[in-house]
Amino acid sequence: MSKVNSSRTGCKDVFHAFLVENATYDSALEIPCMDTETKKPRNLIPFSKALHSKDYNSWIHFYEDDVVIERIWNRIQTYLPILKRFEGVISPDFSVYRDMPLVMQFWNIYRSRAVGHWLQENGIPVIPNIRFGDYRTYEASCAGIKRHGVISIGSHGCIKIRTEREYFKAGLRYVVKALEPSALIIYGTAPDEVFAPYKRMGIDIVQFDSYIMQIRKENK
Repeated sequence: MSKVNSSRTGCKDVFHAFLVENATYDSALEIPCMDTETKKPRNLIPFSKALHSKDYNSWIHFYEDDVVIERIWNRIQTYLPILKRFEGVISPDFSVYRDMPLVMQFWNIYRSRAVGHWLQENGIPVIPNIRFGDYRTYEASCAGIKRHGVISIGSHGCIKIRTEREYFKAGLRYVVKALEPSALIIYGTAPDEVFAPYKRMGIDIVQFDSYIMQIRKENK
């Protein structure tokens, strides 16, 4: 992990370089590094609801549509005072779809890590979100993340369909081997078929229902 970012004076910051002004980088892609987080959330609240909520004992997550969470990338300084009211944040879950051009998948991983780094710089506890596509993104998905910390993974939409489940399981195996996390925060289902091996390894699995899962339970 190396290479300190340098800024350019007199240029409009269209690439949001301010987010990584003090960052160091990891891998050939120069993904910004984040500090290790050891805290685990007791409650989660989506970014869109946190904007008007006083449930400050929750951690904010970004497992929402990209059109919703783009706001944190475009106007992060505006939202900083709101984010600071809560116990912590899970870094943004910008989409990494396998059918996206690979460079865009890397860009979204970079953006998530850049936002996470900047929030940590501003005193907010941040759990890194890990999002991968296929094997081509595995290394990048772990870049900038230190071992033995708490990480978060969204399983919603990745488990039900067999093909998607196999991609998810393969990516998760890589992530766990590379990062050896102390805990996995799971947003969505956490079936034993997928997560039992990691429980046996002593990794703490902390599962939270997705918003859709919560609605279905309420309507039963």
